[in-house]
Amino acid sequence: MVGMRDVAKRAGVSVSSVSLVINGTGYVSQDMRDRVEQAMRELDYVPNELARHFYRGKTGIVGVIVPTIQHPFFATLTAHLQREFARRSLRTMLCSTADSASGEAQYVEMLRQRSLDALVVAAHTTHDTDYWTSIGRPVVAFDRNLGARIAQVSSDHAYGGELIADLLIRTGARNVAIVGGPRAQFTDLSGTNTTFPTVRYVQTLETRLTEAGIAHMYAESGEVFDLDGVRRTVREAFDALPDMDAFVGADLAAAFAVQEATMRGIAVPGDLQIVAYDGTMAADCAGLPLTAVRQDFVWIARAIAGKIESEITRFAGDVSQTASPDPGPETIPVVLERRATTR
Repeated sequence: MVGMRDVAKRAGVSVSSVSLVINGTGYVSQDMRDRVEQAMRELDYVPNELARHFYRGKTGIVGVIVPTIQHPFFATLTAHLQREFARRSLRTMLCSTADSASGEAQYVEMLRQRSLDALVVAAHTTHDTDYWTSIGRPVVAFDRNLGARIAQVSSDHAYGGELIADLLIRTGARNVAIVGGPRAQFTDLSGTNTTFPTVRYVQTLETRLTEAGIAHMYAESGEVFDLDGVRRTVREAFDALPDMDAFVGADLAAAFAVQEATMRGIAVPGDLQIVAYDGTMAADCAGLPLTAVRQDFVWIARAIAGKIESEITRFAGDVSQTASPDPGPETIPVVLERRATTR
């Protein structure tokens, strides 16, 4: 196997000179660079990328923690993140907490030991905020509030709730069923500083419906990885609210609602309007194209990757950890796409 020592011998230079050329550190003359690169071509030498990263004090690997990749939202998110990280010469190491009980702790330890350059946390966590800041390494949260000094990216969920409310009020909805995750996640931190910003669309929607005098009920579907639980909760919502004329839920719940309405002979959208939240591929595969509030996954991935690079640079520069890493959460716009399931 060809190594740097072989390249150095062929080029007639020292091993340290070859290292300088490969890693792009220090000064080497153009003549020496040309000789080393020529020797590498002649010997078909390919530098070890991981070793080069370690030489520079980096691994080039970003850990991504999600609840599950079975859920359409997190499958879509991780695909876009991986693509964006690759564009920036970063590799993705994925952890699904539903599939690995010790996954989060393992990844945090890898970050502490510098086996990862940074961590993206997109899974619900019950740790105190001090836990994440005490790691002392780059962490970026997506749709999670991990503390004031942890960089965060979130979609504009409050506006998403406004968009749905405006649509339902305008189209004359009178009895609305909303299916979502456990309400215990709504206010884990004091006041409105929830650790789970996604619920702001539900909070906003409920407030607007109440103000408009529109009856509504909320049904908990359990944890995000319990896909069977989502289907079961949708069915129970139909049973509990027989005069339902509007249904709101994440893409998967909305898709199950289309199926349930079809089995019960309920016309969509004539008798029942269905609005999805997220706008993943599941919104296109529900039997009817779902009206959906779409999160911008391309923009989300770009924003997270940008914060990851910024955080890696910040920590590498030994900036005081008492300073806030950025001015606050970066909020990504959402849009409402009206399709076949609303009037």
